[in-house]
Amino acid sequence: MNTQTSQPMTPPANQSYESLFSDSIERINQALERALDKRAYDRSSQANGLWDAMRYGTLDGGKRIRSVLALEACKACGGDVESILPTACAIEMVHAQSLIHDDLPCMDNDDMRRGKPSVHKAFGESTAVLAGDALIALAFGLIAKETRLNEKATPRQLLSVIGDFSDVTSVQGLVNGQFVDILYEGQPFTPEILEYIHTFKTGALFRFSLRAGARLAGADDTVVARFTQLGEKLGLAFQIVDDLLDIASSSETLGKTAGKDQLQQKATYPAFFGIEASRQQAAQLTQDALTLLEETAGMPPGYDSTNLKTLVAFIADRLH
Repeated sequence: MNTQTSQPMTPPANQSYESLFSDSIERINQALERALDKRAYDRSSQANGLWDAMRYGTLDGGKRIRSVLALEACKACGGDVESILPTACAIEMVHAQSLIHDDLPCMDNDDMRRGKPSVHKAFGESTAVLAGDALIALAFGLIAKETRLNEKATPRQLLSVIGDFSDVTSVQGLVNGQFVDILYEGQPFTPEILEYIHTFKTGALFRFSLRAGARLAGADDTVVARFTQLGEKLGLAFQIVDDLLDIASSSETLGKTAGKDQLQQKATYPAFFGIEASRQQAAQLTQDALTLLEETAGMPPGYDSTNLKTLVAFIADRLH
């Protein structure tokens, strides 16, 4: 196995995530705007309120980290970004859906998301539920109808991505994690339960993003498996950092209600291991992710993980 020495886990000096990945973020935002243009789907006025809620929950705010990961994974493996773009938009739609439903009174009951009223506060609970439902279905259609096929992004690869997307949006992914997360509110939990919750609730979409990027670049199963491991490490690190930020940051900084995990007695890493040990776990997972990116054996010709390494560093650096 060909490995290199890990570089310092520090983002480039004087450059923010938003500035360094501005082209990818803008590309995703423009594609999302087109995908959620209600005039392209329904010219009647009857569904306007539903479209407005879907757009409000998806377009306004969000760092696009998961979809940028998909784009960068595709580029790292020599793929065409146009092939992954519909899937990147689908990732953002499902991520938005998970937040819309997560904020509902019957779930985590939060009135603020991305620095503004949650969708159910702005549009009502029933519209929020329906907006989330519609986003999931629309996301599947976007991948199936809009993916640009070529010699790397073949029909077989596309079917694999759609199958993975079914897993991540169902009981094998986000829904599973949300169910167990709620189940253990205020209940004793073990490290195994904690990892289970975060592996499904947060890690599933990170895994999918990186797998899909590699798949639609034409990568073989060995490479896809390595990117799956990368997603598992990175997703768990991301959630531990989120748990720590919930304690250390303000609502204004987070864009959502700070301190909710403690108020609701959520199963979190700081609650079980403490703050310092949680920081160490996040650092180790991030280092593991960097190590995976440095492994070049079996990677496609021209494999370049520079941007992915930078993304990993930015995710970890949110604590500083």
